[in-house]
Amino acid sequence: MDIVTPDPGRYSLKQGSSKNITNRCGIVVIILLIIGIFISPPSNVSWAASNSSNEPLSKTSETLLTPAKPWYEKIETEWNGRLRLLGSVSWHDEDTIFDSVESGPYYDGNADFRLMNNTYLNQHTYFTIHYEANYSGGDTLRVFNELATQFPELLENGLIIGSPVSDDRRVFDLTHIIHEDSNSVLYHRLDRLSLTWKPRWGVVRIGRQAVTWGNGFLFNPFDLFNPFAPTDIIRDYKTGDDMLNVQLLENQIGDLQFLYVARRNPENNEVEFCQSSLAGKWRFAWGTTEFDVMAAEHFEDEIIGLGSSGYLRDAAWRLDATWTFLQDDDERDGFLSLAANMDYAWVWWRRNIYGFVEFYFNGLGNEDYSEAITNPAIITRINRGEIYTLGRKYLATGIQIELHPLFRVFLNSINNLADPSGILQPYAEWDLTQNLQLAFGGTAYYGGSKTEYGGFTISGTDFIFQRPYAAFLWLTYYF
Repeated sequence: MDIVTPDPGRYSLKQGSSKNITNRCGIVVIILLIIGIFISPPSNVSWAASNSSNEPLSKTSETLLTPAKPWYEKIETEWNGRLRLLGSVSWHDEDTIFDSVESGPYYDGNADFRLMNNTYLNQHTYFTIHYEANYSGGDTLRVFNELATQFPELLENGLIIGSPVSDDRRVFDLTHIIHEDSNSVLYHRLDRLSLTWKPRWGVVRIGRQAVTWGNGFLFNPFDLFNPFAPTDIIRDYKTGDDMLNVQLLENQIGDLQFLYVARRNPENNEVEFCQSSLAGKWRFAWGTTEFDVMAAEHFEDEIIGLGSSGYLRDAAWRLDATWTFLQDDDERDGFLSLAANMDYAWVWWRRNIYGFVEFYFNGLGNEDYSEAITNPAIITRINRGEIYTLGRKYLATGIQIELHPLFRVFLNSINNLADPSGILQPYAEWDLTQNLQLAFGGTAYYGGSKTEYGGFTISGTDFIFQRPYAAFLWLTYYF
């Protein structure tokens, strides 16, 4: 179920104090990284060691006699960022829960500022910090707060959710509310805060970061850690998590990656393994086909996965499948998730065109949607941002046409094959200057009554659950 009411960050956010954690694995890795910083060879020694015998001896001797710079004078920094302004308007049909407060249309605004820094200690080690400040306000937030007062049980079960930015589950609380009232919220946070060490054999990164696994376009069963919603058009930065990420690259058996995502239990504020994720992925090639094997302990579930990708003539194909062993469902032991896609680029009428098609199967889904929204296993995963659909079988398509090197139009669609019902998302991007981009578009839903996207009755109420039609306009400045 793609729950796309207010934009992320528009809901109430809890302030929290800084949290400390003593984690043996984290301490060991930090010590290892610190050792790595100091044992990394200075740049002048590496140059001298790599000098060939053809180099003049006087040049080599001169280099060796030159005093080495202190380590702090070798530190380099890199800054960039962006400012994005977004305006939107949305409409809800009659008999929906939103119509019980106000019929609309709803006008909303959002401003998001991100400042990014990389500080390079040496050629092997660097820090990454992303600072983010966000202001959101408008009718949707105001109506949502009124609904939270009138129908708290519907908000508690995850039916109406907008993925608020919160660090309640993360190890470190790096989010702070500056101002909040009934129809607006201003907060700032650190979305990235990590230390990276790159030895010869791979990469070790610890701290707040983002990781994406899998080969899906709109749906991605492998991506267990803050995946994008299928209808997210803005996909430049995922929300970061506090994790340890170790990659072993270019070894004889392929590439290995291990993740440990530590999380707190919001009920007692303690870091618990049953609330965390421990995962590993092995990627290897066999001929022209690549394979991924994944295993994870994710919250209380065990998950295994197999993926592959390759080429069929000029088209590329990908397939990812996972099996989740359920611990919180008395009716079934597990479920299958699968995404298979193919994409292709071509030229038509002197225009560059790109398109894809993707099939998605959600084995946890239920085509009785009023019943599905009462299933704790589904609601829990919707709350965690792991799944976004109630049904089982979907076909997604996307096409991009470059009308001009600076102007592109897009059309994405998601279709529930059982109803049928679906989502249409037309939008366009216009590069006004090298650093300034304008985008505009909208989201529309279609389908008859008692369908997932056409609308269905919320169990125990007289309200229809139906997503709003929406239009948006955003302007982004990069620096």
